[in-house]
Amino acid sequence: MADEVVLLNCYGSLFGMRVSVALAEKAVKYENREEDLGNKSQLLLQTNPVYKKIPVLIHNGKPVSESLIIVQYIDEVWKDKAPLLPSDPYQRAQARFWADYIEKKLYDTRAKICTTKGEEQEAGKKEFIEILKVLEGVLGDEPYFMGERFGFLDIALIPLYSWFHAYETLGNFSIEAECPKLISWAKRCMQKESVSKSLADPKKVYEILVGVYNV
Repeated sequence: MADEVVLLNCYGSLFGMRVSVALAEKAVKYENREEDLGNKSQLLLQTNPVYKKIPVLIHNGKPVSESLIIVQYIDEVWKDKAPLLPSDPYQRAQARFWADYIEKKLYDTRAKICTTKGEEQEAGKKEFIEILKVLEGVLGDEPYFMGERFGFLDIALIPLYSWFHAYETLGNFSIEAECPKLISWAKRCMQKESVSKSLADPKKVYEILVGVYNV
């Protein structure tokens, strides 16, 4: 009996894109169900009653929530493909640490670029770039965050690349000028079909952000 896999998602969601990339990496066939976050479906409310947020992965009727947890679940369930997390316990812990750093630091900071002006926006841009530079240091001279192989930490960060155009346009700055290695990494990731087919169109993301924040 084939696995029944459903992803409750929303176009442009950074967190939903993580799951889409992970599923593509593992060659898992699934049904993508778009949610209207202004009118959430009963299925979403039932499968994620605590946070009531996307993404939710429903695997054979059992829901899993929170994007990084979902990606790890995918890695553990579909073992026939190359692992997303390192086999070495220390390297695995490091990947989880930096994914957590991205979650706690980067995603809150980016909102300041879209929702503020003047000095507050400038401070937001500065903080955003500083965090990206830390991650650039973690990447070093490797092609991917795990070295030669695309994996968990790359998946945690790469969806943000589809939002860079919007941040740069709204904030009037260049991420590539500040973090060239990180942009090279992102372009390398985009050469992978699992990434290029999973990420949202940057121009559509910009339109969504303009609509949401009325900027």
